[in-house]
Amino acid sequence: MSAKKNIRAFSLTELKEYFESIGDKKFRAMQTYEWLWKKNARSFTEMSNLSMELRRKLSEEFELNSLTVDATQHSSDGTLKSRFKTYDGHLIEGVLIPTEKRFTACVSSQIGCSLSCKFCATGLMDRKRNLNFDEIYDQVALLNEQCEKTYGQKLSNIVYMGMGEPLLNYKNVLKSIDKITASDSMGMSPKRITVSTAGVAKMIKQLGDDKVRFNLALSLHAATDKKRNEIMPINETNSIEYLIEALNYFYQHTKNDITLEYVLLQGQNDSLVDAEELITVYRQIPVHLINVIEYNPVAGIPFIKSGEDTTQIFTDYLAKNRVNVRVRRSRGKDIDAACGQLANKDKILA
Repeated sequence: MSAKKNIRAFSLTELKEYFESIGDKKFRAMQTYEWLWKKNARSFTEMSNLSMELRRKLSEEFELNSLTVDATQHSSDGTLKSRFKTYDGHLIEGVLIPTEKRFTACVSSQIGCSLSCKFCATGLMDRKRNLNFDEIYDQVALLNEQCEKTYGQKLSNIVYMGMGEPLLNYKNVLKSIDKITASDSMGMSPKRITVSTAGVAKMIKQLGDDKVRFNLALSLHAATDKKRNEIMPINETNSIEYLIEALNYFYQHTKNDITLEYVLLQGQNDSLVDAEELITVYRQIPVHLINVIEYNPVAGIPFIKSGEDTTQIFTDYLAKNRVNVRVRRSRGKDIDAACGQLANKDKILA
């Protein structure tokens, strides 16, 4: 018996061709498509305007491998972290981050990660596999449902800053964004989506060639190759020089916003010398903003968060040198939902 096909891999045109091939009407394709991408059906049995016989036939011929919420944890600051289970039993995490002005979904792109950044909990995990485009989409859909239920609002923003390196799952990430932004699906503006990368220069250029419409964030975290090599091994093959070239190429071809992410680590990258080196990099890229990020502690990792005074001195120095800088305060620290903390911990509460 041949393996069932994933029905969500079918375009609307392909669904119409399928329904014609079984002697059914073309409009059944649109009904099914709406259940898959507008109503976010988790099974064929939910598709109530299709006949029982047709639903049975679809379930016999196709898979509908949707994510399920395995558990959810609530932070004292309103952040929600959810652990999702994939069809084949893997676990990933996504986060709903509410603020006064926006409701942001932080989603994962891989199960685990292969980059081993020294300050990141996900970097301690092995990469099991890439997430399929529909699994990434499901995270957004489920977090949007949580947002509507908890806060009475739809998601306003999406960041690909969860588990994994998005640009090492390039095709699925871009296809998921195509679905999220499609008018016959979620209809999110691409300008409200940011993809974060640890720095895969070749694929940053590919984003430019593909003329993507979403924004890009580079996790820089050190402004010299020597320091960046120590905390981010990817820099050994994607040097700062290559990244500067790639980011300029991306901007020339898209004109989309570029943000630099910079986590402050006590005694590692938080001196005024480090700030000056960061300014040197900043001047070579059309950067919209530098986000200075509080480090969030991870068990088994020796780094320490920079103090408030050090953070203030560092950011004041950047600002005095005409750098557009903002301190990004961590959300969800008490449930290990903040930047760098996602790792499928067992203590998550139902």
